[in-house]
Amino acid sequence: MTKLGEIITEAIVIEYGRDEFLSRLAHPFWFQSFGCVMGMDWHSSGITTSVIGALKRGLTPLSRDLGIHVCGGRGRNSRLTPDELIAVGDRVGIDGDALATTSRLVAKVDSAALQDGFDLYLHGFIVTDDSKWVVVQQGMNPDSRQARRYHWLSDGIASFVDSPHAAIEGKGQGEIVNLADRRAATSRTSQLDLLDSLGPDRIVREVISMAPEREARESKQPTLPHLIMPEHHDVREGNVNMKRLHATLAAAADRGPEDFAALLLVPGVGARTVKALAMVAEVVHGAPCRFSDPARFSLAHGGKDRHPFPVPLKVYDQTIRIMKSAVTKAKLDRDEELQTLRRLDNQARQLEKYVAGPDLEEIVAGEFSQSSDWGGRSVFGWEGAEKEEPRRGAQWSTSN
Repeated sequence: MTKLGEIITEAIVIEYGRDEFLSRLAHPFWFQSFGCVMGMDWHSSGITTSVIGALKRGLTPLSRDLGIHVCGGRGRNSRLTPDELIAVGDRVGIDGDALATTSRLVAKVDSAALQDGFDLYLHGFIVTDDSKWVVVQQGMNPDSRQARRYHWLSDGIASFVDSPHAAIEGKGQGEIVNLADRRAATSRTSQLDLLDSLGPDRIVREVISMAPEREARESKQPTLPHLIMPEHHDVREGNVNMKRLHATLAAAADRGPEDFAALLLVPGVGARTVKALAMVAEVVHGAPCRFSDPARFSLAHGGKDRHPFPVPLKVYDQTIRIMKSAVTKAKLDRDEELQTLRRLDNQARQLEKYVAGPDLEEIVAGEFSQSSDWGGRSVFGWEGAEKEEPRRGAQWSTSN
């Protein structure tokens, strides 16, 4: 995941620039698809931790060249974020103290101003050399064992308490307190006035004495980009836009022999690798509307928990090798291989209008039948070897 995440990031920055990469990280559907194409199980809360961790490991050695710095992480690493940002500021000449303050403020908004039952445990802060940033945070509800993800993007933020989120992912779980909603401005002002005129002790007494009846509530918060995940952990046909999947597979079969002719003569590279590359190409080139079904991208390299199938490590390694070659040549102003990937993505979009193909069950069955030959591996071991019974951890059991 570290290697592939690094190379996909480089390809996006070369083709579209750093700002576009930040905006994609702030888009929940793309973020989920990014994790899926890297082989993380599509439905687990761990996809957020894994993506941020992989990017931090992969991009830190390249931070001088890319101008992108990944700070923070899970648990103890999240608390080190301000110090990391100050160090970045000292190193590249931006205001690290201001960034550290932003980091603390963003965390405080999602833990105090927004009280929704989720305790923050992950804080990823990605900043560029020109001080633009994106924050991805995640919280866990200990009772439901469900996760919620919070996306922030520096562009467009007028106030940290005026509906500042790019997206919040997680199914509603009852009444919440959201003082970061722009419609709560009157409430915030009134609270400050009360604190100034009455003092905290009298406010507590007044609250206790209040009658339980509540005033009529305003309409719900305007809808942000919202990704709803189902209860089940396996990938089902209803989770995948089959027309897009069929178009991707058809484009790989059609353009592969023509555009990858020399490549396909290399031992270990075949039609299966081209199929994976077609999905990687969409993650690099696709418009936001293309990622409404992130489960589809788990069909590139499977998932570590065998959903929809074990990770085919031989295919994965070839994807990394080909993408690395394309990015390396593009840095030398030889972008023919990156353009080949773009043509692969364009072909898929054209074929989407009329192509058909097998159902998802048949596609997945074919992957399992070849899994041992392709170096299939999951957290339960290598395919063909005796495996442990699957264990379930915390998941996005209803949404993410």
